[in-house]
Amino acid sequence: MSKKTSKHSAVTSSNGICHLVGAGPGDPGLLTLRGLECLQQADVIIYDYLANPELLRHAKPGAECIYAGKKAGRHAMLQEETNALLLKLTKEGKRVVRLKGGDPFVFGRGGEEAAELAAAGLRFEIVPGISSAIGGIAYAGIPVTHRNSNAMLTIFTGHVMPGKKPEGIDYKAIATAPGTKVMVMGVESLGVTTAELSSAGMPGSTPVALVRWATTGRQETLTGTLETIAGLAERKQFKAPAVAVFGEVVNLRETLNWFETRPLFGKRIAVTRTSRQAGGLLTALRELGADAFELPTIRIEPPADKTPFIEAMLDVRTYDWIVFTSPNGVEAFFNAFYAAHEDARDLGGARIAAIGNSTAAKVKEYRFAVDLVPEEFVAESLLKSFKELNVEHLKMLLPRAAGAREMLAIELEKLGAIVDDVPVYQTVAETEDVAGGIRRFREEGADMITFSSGSTATHFKALDLPLPGGLKTASIGPVTSGEMRKLGLPVDLEAKEHDIPGLVEAIRAFYQSKK
Repeated sequence: MSKKTSKHSAVTSSNGICHLVGAGPGDPGLLTLRGLECLQQADVIIYDYLANPELLRHAKPGAECIYAGKKAGRHAMLQEETNALLLKLTKEGKRVVRLKGGDPFVFGRGGEEAAELAAAGLRFEIVPGISSAIGGIAYAGIPVTHRNSNAMLTIFTGHVMPGKKPEGIDYKAIATAPGTKVMVMGVESLGVTTAELSSAGMPGSTPVALVRWATTGRQETLTGTLETIAGLAERKQFKAPAVAVFGEVVNLRETLNWFETRPLFGKRIAVTRTSRQAGGLLTALRELGADAFELPTIRIEPPADKTPFIEAMLDVRTYDWIVFTSPNGVEAFFNAFYAAHEDARDLGGARIAAIGNSTAAKVKEYRFAVDLVPEEFVAESLLKSFKELNVEHLKMLLPRAAGAREMLAIELEKLGAIVDDVPVYQTVAETEDVAGGIRRFREEGADMITFSSGSTATHFKALDLPLPGGLKTASIGPVTSGEMRKLGLPVDLEAKEHDIPGLVEAIRAFYQSKK
């Protein structure tokens, strides 16, 4: 009896799979946990215009990222080309993520792409995302449903081909349906849509809101009525991407506007940490409402000469003190330590000093206590603390960046300590702009730019980007400020506490004082 291979068995025998992932409405924090897992495992990521490019930082090393975005009148890749690429890569056995703004099945053409994959007998998964039709409006303080206002929601597309009469949309049904109506896409043809809805019976006094770049620091909200909103949008040059909401729920914005009232809302802030480290500062600034974006200028790499580091790891039990000056040094040290040693007790009896709360917190992540944190988060304060101790003839290890200031090692030796100043990492210029921050800074500028180390300032200067008028600079501390001034960069504010929370607080206070 001959065996027939079923379509189902042919599908499951392939290693290739395509995940159609909803990226959410813009805020990278709104990506689902399942979406994050797919991004981390993907061999190839094909992303859209409305998928926040910062999400690409979750890609594993070596993953290929392909832009297939579509804007009005401009397509990086035709839909047919995108479909063909999805089929090709999945057939090759790749794990493919098709990253789409919002939800892939809410006017995202995800249904078409899934149908193509199904017809080819290929494995696929749908990972829903938060649609701008719901999440975007919530960030404007507008609930799409409310028990006292309505219990029905209608979502429709406003996309109309230029010069053509709208087709496939029952404006009569939309205009006369009770509850909230949400229009996605089509802000360019808003005048056509409002005219059709008015002709179909929607009252001209119906409250309307437009929300642009929803859920991000660039968010803008414009309110009016069915009768006035198109004219207001034209005068304000209110462009895509935007969603429109029609109904009484718009009036709730007056009391529920929670996002646009945050202290840094509307301030565009460029963050010049490494791509891997920028997330914490970006998140903290965004929680205050800032339009914070990643502008990585440096990348952390192993030192050019690893010999001193290897020797220090072999002799690690011989040190009396290990002095960490940055979280990067902590991470590089312990990665190497655990590569060479299986038992944490192999560290011996060394006491640990750390400059700054962030550095101390990083040490504690590895389950080691910190014996000394100076009052001020600078090397000079650490030296003051060591002067109060007797460190003569004690052996000290300084695992630091290549090219770090020599002052700390020299002054410790003056106190009689035996110091091994060992490079455990180096900072090099970041050559990639995956999240598009360099392009955005060049095109849009910023209100403020942050520097968290001297190396971020050095490599930013090397980019030779034009500085927009009115740009303010924020420094994490005096060492960074000194390097900035050497480079000819002004220092408009400096954190009193020389760590990321201190920098965030300094920025908040700076703008608060301007109000």
